[in-house]
Amino acid sequence: MTEPLRWTLADGREQLYFSLPGHTPDPVPDRRPLPARGKQMSQLRFDRQTGQWVVIAALRQDRTYLPAADQCPLCPGPSGETSEIPAPDYDVVVFENRFPSLSGDSAFSLPNTGGAEFVAAPGHGRCEVICFSSDHTGAFAQLPLPHARLVVSAWRHRTADLLSRSAIQQVFCFENRGEEIGVTLNHPHGQIYGYPYLTPRTEQMLRAAREHRARNGTNLFADLLARELAAGVRIVARTELFTAFVPFAARWPVEVHIYPNRFAHNLTELGDDELDGFAEIYRDILQRFDRMYPTPLPYISALHQYRDRDDQREGYFHVELMSVRRSATKLKYLAGSESAMDAFISDVTPESVAARLAEL
Repeated sequence: MTEPLRWTLADGREQLYFSLPGHTPDPVPDRRPLPARGKQMSQLRFDRQTGQWVVIAALRQDRTYLPAADQCPLCPGPSGETSEIPAPDYDVVVFENRFPSLSGDSAFSLPNTGGAEFVAAPGHGRCEVICFSSDHTGAFAQLPLPHARLVVSAWRHRTADLLSRSAIQQVFCFENRGEEIGVTLNHPHGQIYGYPYLTPRTEQMLRAAREHRARNGTNLFADLLARELAAGVRIVARTELFTAFVPFAARWPVEVHIYPNRFAHNLTELGDDELDGFAEIYRDILQRFDRMYPTPLPYISALHQYRDRDDQREGYFHVELMSVRRSATKLKYLAGSESAMDAFISDVTPESVAARLAEL
């Protein structure tokens, strides 16, 4: 993949065009009268009850909410007056979010949280939108394989860039698909967050991995993969390079994890053949999701990536896919036990879900 074409939107945000071989992006000037962006638009607040950072981003109340298809801001805008993507067409585009949770990722470090007072800090970080295709009615699962591979290349490019920035501690690529999940734009797209801290789930998993290393002398994630392979009953798909399985203690009605068959911290450590293989199995699992029920499965896709440094060294790159749909007509809501206590209760067995997805 060649370097993306860089463009600038009317309010100064950066935009990058990733293109398939033989395709040349042709953006036009962004002519929208956008207001100038403030230097800092959100705040981090430290929750002493949990020891976790919370992002306060009130500006997101004004973000675009389920517009009509002919007013979609992610469709091509050849006039430069209507869209976030001022171009007659595109393959894959990444740009800074107009309504970011985190922004301003210059040199920054979190304040000391010792003491008893309230602690707050500017909401430094980076939030990007990645548009998978110019087709408003499409989906990642429907992308031709070379196009899906281009999205993976864009994820890898953004991971490498954001990890090179000292203020960013974690890079999180993800997709929310379906109004049941809470998407506010139906156009096929995902997001990329650069956090100035390690997210709570990442810290929790790394802590478990360090404890596992101390007890057993081995990597927790590699051992989990080996044990799932040995058990065999929750494997959904396996290739020479990747394995997809429903985890033993799945929390969600539909949950699949995709692991490379060898250890890597993040996408930048995978070779070209592995990136090809990842695009293939990832698309395959999403296609299985869409064959489960009469309507496409709403899902969250979460790419877990880590830095190669002491506090994250045990982190094993993998993808976690999850859905709130527990039957063709019912959704799982995160009510009292899950939302208040983070104590998940599953309505289905992981083995039955794995068998169904393997059949599909």
